[in-house]
Amino acid sequence: MTSESAAADPEASSATPGVTLREMLAFDDSGTLRLLLAPAGQDVPVLGTGFAESGPDRPARGFLLIAVDGDADAPEAAALVRRAARQGACAVVLRDSGEAGPAPEVLEAAREAGIAVLARAAWAEWTDTATLLRSALAFGAAGRDPQGPPADDWAPGGLSALAATIAGATGGAITIEDTSFRVLAHSATRPEADGVRRSTILGGRVPEWRVAELRRSGLLRTLRTSREVIHRPADADGPERLIVAVRSGAEVLGSIWVAADGRPLLPGAARALRSAAVTAAPHLVRHRLRESGEVRRHDHALRGLLHGAGDLTTHAWSLGLAPSVPCAVVAVDAGTAPAPVGPAWDRTLDVLALHAASYRPAARVLRERERLLVLLPVASGKDREALGLARELATLAASLPDGVPVLAGAGAVVPSALGAPASYEEASLVVRVLREKLARGDGARGDTGRAGAAPGEAGPDGGRGAEPDGDRSPARWASAAELGPAVDVRRMLDAVGPVWEAGSGPLHALVRADLAAGGELVRSLAAYLDAAGDITAAARRLVLHPNTLRYRLRRARERHGVDVDDPDTRLLLTVAVRLAGGF
Repeated sequence: MTSESAAADPEASSATPGVTLREMLAFDDSGTLRLLLAPAGQDVPVLGTGFAESGPDRPARGFLLIAVDGDADAPEAAALVRRAARQGACAVVLRDSGEAGPAPEVLEAAREAGIAVLARAAWAEWTDTATLLRSALAFGAAGRDPQGPPADDWAPGGLSALAATIAGATGGAITIEDTSFRVLAHSATRPEADGVRRSTILGGRVPEWRVAELRRSGLLRTLRTSREVIHRPADADGPERLIVAVRSGAEVLGSIWVAADGRPLLPGAARALRSAAVTAAPHLVRHRLRESGEVRRHDHALRGLLHGAGDLTTHAWSLGLAPSVPCAVVAVDAGTAPAPVGPAWDRTLDVLALHAASYRPAARVLRERERLLVLLPVASGKDREALGLARELATLAASLPDGVPVLAGAGAVVPSALGAPASYEEASLVVRVLREKLARGDGARGDTGRAGAAPGEAGPDGGRGAEPDGDRSPARWASAAELGPAVDVRRMLDAVGPVWEAGSGPLHALVRADLAAGGELVRSLAAYLDAAGDITAAARRLVLHPNTLRYRLRRARERHGVDVDDPDTRLLLTVAVRLAGGF
């Protein structure tokens, strides 16, 4: 348990007025929590929150405990529920059980013990859940704490109501902003309002030039480090202003700005603003959780749809897509595995994510640490839209200053969003094949003129394609159709890989021993096979004398008993060298 948990003295917690379970659930408008059972009703008081940890039972009277290790659909979670009840907890939060529903043993244990059971949404994080619960306590207790502002000082409601109340208490015009200087709420604007306020309200955020000026003046640094109300006198650029940071502990959540809107600020405005910052903190936490919750719900649904996990129809509706809409998946990855790390790679993926989101209004983008995935609904008869997006993303990445080149694969169009896993699997295979070709130095196929490369190369929508003079630049974007049989070959190699690994014999011994020694013989055999047995062509590719290559082939026969003239041996050897890394 933490300092905010039941490890702290619960008797001390009772000095701070608690809130009811109903009030805490009402605070959660992000859908993080779901009530499974409340045998004693929802009006039981909650005096604090904490984590249910292993070890001796500790008093937790009136606490809501978070069982990080408990799954609602696991029968063993019943023991966690009983333990929480013995500690005196009023409720316990378990991980959401999803489609299976809570285990009957868990619900029965809760009924017997008279303790409420809640489930945390699958897309949420435990840290967010803990923050939500602590903020709900603070929000519900606002005005009841004798050390806090009086209950009738601030009107109930959301941020807009709070902004109006602060305006009445200070006599000024109010904006409540987040740490990115976006306006979350504002009070009414009088005709005498200055131009900065008007442009801020109309644009929904503080203008960039204004932020730069505040940064140069040092006011932003003061705002982030000070817990006091900052006074900015009137000057040629605007009226008198009061500013205070809104904090949750040491973290800055945003700020409240008070501007003298054509009349002087009221006496005591600074004191009122300081109290308002305390009241505003749970509101801003709630706003942040709502935003992060929306992002996580989106990512959870899109990830589940692409990987075929969970109820695909529900995932589609959660993304705002009809399950019957035709779609295709575009996968964007680095040319190397593992993906590069660092600011340049992060910036590249961020820019590509923005471009993909604006490519079509219905596009759904999943920005992961190492790659970018795009689910693209397509209109009937426009089955090359995904390939066009893949081309644009690969071209854009290569053109960015300090950008990291990427590989982009377009999956096949599937007749409904429920078929997205198949398109995702194909797009991922395309990227793998492109990476293998890049490693081998294979160029875009001149017979198709479609497999894409870096800027100016082959393109399905008017791009320049593989040039007649034999341009063999490594491809950087494609679909399965542009790569010919290569994608099917990769799919077959994935399937046959376990069979090869489980096998034994002279060929297995040769490949394993040579790879351990550096792979010189395996590379020579691969070049020989790629050249269809043409010693001269293979030696030229290896930059060897033909007699040197003949010696190596003879050594394979004499030392390992591998006859490259045998058709079955050549087939198995081809598979082996491709599995070994596509030499």
